[in-house]
Amino acid sequence: MDKQNDSDRFFVLTGGPGSGKTTLIEALRHAGFATSVEAGRGIIRDQSAIGGSALPWRDRALFAELMLAWEMRSYQIARQQTGRPVFFDRGVPDTIGYLRLSGLPLPEHANAAAGRFRYHQRVFVAPLWPEIFAQDEERKQTLEEAERTHHALVGVYTELGYELVPLPLATVEERLRFMLIEAGLA
Repeated sequence: MDKQNDSDRFFVLTGGPGSGKTTLIEALRHAGFATSVEAGRGIIRDQSAIGGSALPWRDRALFAELMLAWEMRSYQIARQQTGRPVFFDRGVPDTIGYLRLSGLPLPEHANAAAGRFRYHQRVFVAPLWPEIFAQDEERKQTLEEAERTHHALVGVYTELGYELVPLPLATVEERLRFMLIEAGLA
């Protein structure tokens, strides 16, 4: 795996639920950039459709394993976008944050994955934004859980040596422009 070339063009957007990440990823996609699909929502949709148990309210450990597999697969798919920047709606380290937040043991293979699947040094963090936070069928966390998630993710990415770039609380267009400038793509 050519980690250096890939990590230079793989940008992660992370943060707690309800902070505008997916809307921003959709704006990046609309602007012509390659993007990934957020694991948590995809897994919840799929597991709910089949009556599966890998749901955060049924089996958190299994949910975390599927998230890790999803993120690694997203990384591999992104590698096929030769030379193009790719924006990820979360990354492999988010699974570690979820495990910590849930009080679950951290399997060694999750640490190994975080070391092997590296992203650009600068990681974009969507801060908690109570004014836009909303619960739905897939996002059942409270605002307090969203805040704890944010802090857990900031801690994991910091420990893994990433430089965190907080997004402004601004319009989608302003956030998009900010990200592209900070990523050196504008």
